[in-house]
Amino acid sequence: MGKREELIVGLDLGTTKVCAVVGEVTGEGIDIVGVGTYPSAGLRGGVVVNIDQTVNSIKKAVEEAELMAGCEISSVFAGVAGTHVQSLNSHGVIAIKSREVTSSDVVRVLDAAKTIALPFDRQILHVLPQQYIVDDQDGIYHPIGMAGVRLEAKVHIITAITSAVQNIVKCCERARLQVQDVVLESLASSGAVLDDDEKQLGVALIDIGGGTSEIAVFQNSGIRYSTVVGLGGNHITNDISVGLRCAMDEAEKIKKKYGSALIDTVDQQEVIEVGSVGGQKPRQLAQSILTQIIEARAKEILDIIQWELLRSGLMESLHAGVVLTGGVSLLPGIRELAEMVFDLPVRIGVPSRFGGLGDVVKNPIYSTAAGLLLYGKDHGGGVQMRDSRSKVGPVWETIKRWWKEFW
Repeated sequence: MGKREELIVGLDLGTTKVCAVVGEVTGEGIDIVGVGTYPSAGLRGGVVVNIDQTVNSIKKAVEEAELMAGCEISSVFAGVAGTHVQSLNSHGVIAIKSREVTSSDVVRVLDAAKTIALPFDRQILHVLPQQYIVDDQDGIYHPIGMAGVRLEAKVHIITAITSAVQNIVKCCERARLQVQDVVLESLASSGAVLDDDEKQLGVALIDIGGGTSEIAVFQNSGIRYSTVVGLGGNHITNDISVGLRCAMDEAEKIKKKYGSALIDTVDQQEVIEVGSVGGQKPRQLAQSILTQIIEARAKEILDIIQWELLRSGLMESLHAGVVLTGGVSLLPGIRELAEMVFDLPVRIGVPSRFGGLGDVVKNPIYSTAAGLLLYGKDHGGGVQMRDSRSKVGPVWETIKRWWKEFW
């Protein structure tokens, strides 16, 4: 077993966790062969604030994934998020040289569409086609081979602060990983949790993580709007910490054990135990107090997301409703609260189209990492990685070469 064929690794660099998922490309799709997670300490709101801590978290998550997959990981597709990510819609027009659209014409029209004025500190992450127009005939998604003299492209362009992207790449390189591509996390998540029918009808993906909430709106199979809100699960935890006068770690445990986003779902007589700071004795508090704190912050986050959806002008086009994913979507009552806020059907999105250890990643916290595998597969990212159990091979070959040189 010298080589593992066509492996792809997705690396989700989150505010609360770093997650590495290893997938093996097969004839049927992708089999999950390894998963590793480790608490994240060096990122805040999707942006690197401490390189050493981030590198350490990456190494630990990757080592765990390597152990499960039985391979050495050398390259990854890395996710990027944060409020520095911005997007806009653009339009490009070219003349078709040979009266028939070729692949080079498609490349040229996309280049024309991304010719926009950008501040010196920003870079383009993605140019995502929404539709093509050939001689005023619109609604075309695959123009190659069509006859015409004029080709237009409507695209969605996603940009990010260059230094933020460079810091993510630098952290991966210090962890001895080559970054094959940097991908917007909501774009990756959409591939893992959305159906083609939902993207056609009109759907909003809302990925609520620890430090940020990412929004992506799809219609007619293309992405129409995307943005990032600088609020997430850590803000709920911080409110619990302040409101119940306990440490952040204790607040996170309480949120996961007793938390709910809807006051109607908890027993008003139920009591919970809250650990105090400064060595004081634990206190008894009504669970309804905790729920009131969580519901207030969760509703604020959802209200801001609704305002962003209204600002996009696409709220009336969400015929397939809203899909919630990310760690906060595990909070009991959050789906019902979201349905009340958006007045739309809401479901919780989990990665489900994977074989192998696919059941391991059937959880909203793995949506981005699993989606990065699909993105990598679509963009030719499968690479050969050496089986970790064959390390003795190269070492033995080196010893034999030395022996020949000296004797």
